[in-house]
Amino acid sequence: MVRHVITGVDGSPESLAAAHWAAREALRRGASLNLVHAWQRHPRPAPSVPADRAGHEWAEQILDRAAGSIRAAHPGLRVVERLVSGSAAAALLAAAGDTELLVLGSRGLGPVAGFMVGSVSQRVVARSSRPLVLVRAGGSAAAEYFSVLDGVSPEEVPETPYRDVVLGLDTRRPRDEPIAFAFESARRRGATLHVIHAFATPRGPVSGPELLAARERAVVAALRPWCEKFPGVSVVETVSEGRAATALVGAAAGASLVVVGRRPRDRRLGPHIGAVTHAVLHHVGCPVAVVPHD
Repeated sequence: MVRHVITGVDGSPESLAAAHWAAREALRRGASLNLVHAWQRHPRPAPSVPADRAGHEWAEQILDRAAGSIRAAHPGLRVVERLVSGSAAAALLAAAGDTELLVLGSRGLGPVAGFMVGSVSQRVVARSSRPLVLVRAGGSAAAEYFSVLDGVSPEEVPETPYRDVVLGLDTRRPRDEPIAFAFESARRRGATLHVIHAFATPRGPVSGPELLAARERAVVAALRPWCEKFPGVSVVETVSEGRAATALVGAAAGASLVVVGRRPRDRRLGPHIGAVTHAVLHHVGCPVAVVPHD
């Protein structure tokens, strides 16, 4: 089976940033990259379509420009262009059915805040059955590494280490899918895996130090089989009292990737991504992987 990573492109800076991140990830995985652009025929073209261009022609040009940029930056990567008809969310969900990973761009709220999840991204995140990474505009390869000398690319210094991969862990329901994704991501990068677990103090006779010690033991127990499976991955655990989203956003400041889980569940108003995942997507600046689980 041919392994591939899929990313959606629409001509925006954020989608191009996502495509370049997806290209680097495809190389880390030894996979090909599929660029998908969805277009719909409209009696009145969107304002973004030049007046002298037909909708289909403009869609082809968007795809060609993205592919050219990727091939120029990563000449050894196999890039496949896919122009499909239909809504962007439906096309991406259909394309993601047999992929290892789906990567989308998301508009940044500013230099400090994180993602503004638009309607397309929101629908895809909430419905995707495959792991999905959101990448904000302005991200670069250098941002994935610890600092190097000015003017020197991280690729020119092979020993330059990647920044940490951060995993949010719920010890009440430690799910295999996001844990495995985080360990694999850290292994591919040779990065430290920073596991974050935050808890609220319940009412009762248990004291703070006793509860903290119990939570720390639960984290170690949940991670033990994964540490045995990935002996080369360095793991650091941070257990604290407070809101999980706050702890993850704080840890993400120095990370190359944040990994959170999403339990598929539909509500009356549509699919729900969960409060912690929602907060992380809105307040984290580095790429965020949302991994669905049972």
